Amino acid sequence: MSGTLNKVMLIGHTGDEVKMTYFEGGGCIGRFPLATNETYTNRTTGERVSNTEWHNIVVRNKGAEICEKYLKKGDKVYIEGRIKTRKWQDEQGMDRYSTEVQCTDFTFLTPKNESNMMGNPNPVQGSAQPASTPSSTPQPNPVQEPIGEEDDDLPF
Repeated sequence: MSGTLNKVMLIGHTGDEVKMTYFEGGGCIGRFPLATNETYTNRTTGERVSNTEWHNIVVRNKGAEICEKYLKKGDKVYIEGRIKTRKWQDEQGMDRYSTEVQCTDFTFLTPKNESNMMGNPNPVQGSAQPASTPSSTPQPNPVQEPIGEEDDDLPF
């Protein structure tokens, strides 16, 4: 394979509200922390160990506005995007680095009765693509047929 791939898929809980930054040209950026958890049993001690990893999520334009409107602290969300590392200098002139997930697609996973999303469909899906693309609008929920109610002549 001659190409490269930078793709991240996360399912986690938001650690804070979405913080918005607006620009003169009409664009905006939303930022929020996302926690993912790993739980396992230590083989030597037999105790349960839980580790939390924090990710800095960055959403742009229409996707950021949707996240700001519907995401609350503690909500479960699926995030898809790519890793981006930024270099900056602190007050002492030291080089600092921060790694972020540049979100390109998301799906809200918290049921609407567990969040403050009154009257909104669940799960809400969106895209952090520019608003001109068709995928930036919320997608309808796929309908799942109950098992055993199908009209087919398979013997099992």
